[in-house]
Parts: sequence; C-alpha cells; structure tokens
Amino acid sequence: MKPEVVAGPAELGEGPTWDPAASRLLWVDVLGCEVRAYDPATGTDALLTATEQHVGAAKPRTGGGLVVNLRDGIGLYEPDGSFSWLVDLSSEGCRGNDAAIDAAGNLWAGTMRYDEAPGGGALYRITPDGEVVTVLDDVTVSNGTGWSPDGRLMYYVDSPTRLVDVFDTDPDTGLVTGRRTFVDLNSEAPALPDGLTVDADGCVWVALWDGGSVRRYTPDGALDRVIEFPAIRTTACAFGGPDLRDLYVTSARVGLPPGSPSAGSLFVIPDAGQGLPAYSFG
Repeated sequence: MKPEVVAGPAELGEGPTWDPAASRLLWVDVLGCEVRAYDPATGTDALLTATEQHVGAAKPRTGGGLVVNLRDGIGLYEPDGSFSWLVDLSSEGCRGNDAAIDAAGNLWAGTMRYDEAPGGGALYRITPDGEVVTVLDDVTVSNGTGWSPDGRLMYYVDSPTRLVDVFDTDPDTGLVTGRRTFVDLNSEAPALPDGLTVDADGCVWVALWDGGSVRRYTPDGALDRVIEFPAIRTTACAFGGPDLRDLYVTSARVGLPPGSPSAGSLFVIPDAGQGLPAYSFG
C-alpha cells in the first residue's frame, strides 16, 4: 500500500470528506482559508471556495452546498456560493477544528484554542435547524470523530491526551455515555492521534500527527495495519471513490523546515479497504 500524491500542498491540510452527490473529495487548508475539491475521475484539484476565516472542516449539505466549521462558528454555503451563518460559537482565541456528520444528518463540530491551552475547546452537536448541544467541554484539541457501522459506538480524539476514546451512543438521541480508552498512544510520543475514520468492518483508521502514518485498529483495539507516508504530519483520513475503497489522507507542512517536499499533500491509497457511506448535513 504505497501512498500517491494527488493534490497540494496545503499549509494545514485537513478534513477529507467524500461528497457522494458530486463524486468528489472535499478537503480544507485550515490556515489557507480554503475549501478544495479533488475529482478522482479527472485527477484535478480545484479551489471550491475561499473562506474569510480559518476553516476546520467542510462537509456536503443535502441538496447541495456546504456546511463549514469556521473560527467563529458554523456557516452555510448555498450551491450558488452565497454564505450565511447558522450558529455563532465565537470565543476569543478559539477556532473551529475537525467535524463529522452522523447518520441523522447532524454536524459534530470541535473547537480548540489557538494556543492549545488545556480545556479551551469543546465538541458540539448541531442540528440542521441550528440547535446546539454541548457534548463535551474541557477539551483541548478536538479532533477525529466517527461511529461504528451500527451507530452504537462513537470514537473520539482529543489530541494532546494521546488517546482514542470510545463512547456508547444512542443513534436516536445522539446521547453519548460510558467514555473509555480505545487506544492509548502515550508510548508513541511525539506522535499525536489526529483525524480518524471507521470502515465497514468496524475498524478504526487513525492519522498520526508527527507520526507520518495512518494506523488501522480492529474493533477490540488491536493494531492491525500501519501505512507510512513521506509526510511526518499526517492529519486525517477518509474513504472515497465510486466504491468507497480508496483511502484519502491529508497532511500539513506548517511548522516544518524547508526540504519536506511531500508535506501538505493530499494522498490516496487505492483499494485500501471498504468505507462506510458518507452522510450529508441535513
């Protein structure tokens, strides 16, 4: 499984998300304030929209357009490119970070402080009509979020803990309980768990910041596979392509010295596994 560079570089590439309606991969450059779209059919990567604030994640909306996790809250782009705010989450020194959409069409959006002060972030669940539920507070760097195939487990990363945690989840209410450790990476310092995705077998794929790799863990938490990358700051991963079998991985070059040619690239590993269906907001 050799990674192939398909796009980039980005300063801080993040949030790969398959958009099934448009058959494209959405991803963002957080610090570049860009939402990009990679078309695997043509091999082209294009700027979809430039945002006026740092953008932690961009996800497709039912009926077209985007929902974005910005510095000051959750915004909506219509198919014609017009923008409106859905939720104000503004807090001095904070920004939106990674996000995910559950099977009910809700957005789970994380935040963090720019200085990464402990406890300065949160994880919110936002409904399509703008209702906000604080799922977790006292978070430092809210990152990867994903669900088991049956929707009854939620996996979650607060990066500085070096843990991937798992919760019991009620798919009907979104209530999460019983937080416990799924994978402990404290022996892997300086690597930090970042974004994640769950495949059709219930295995959890985790990108490691300063670890230059993506790791696959079985549902019981056993390390099953390691894919190494020519970019030390791998940030997030998601399955895409027509059959959801290609694994896309983002990376960052922020904070790295010159001479890291693949840093910030968007990579693909063809036929890496079988992904779960991608959901849209609303």
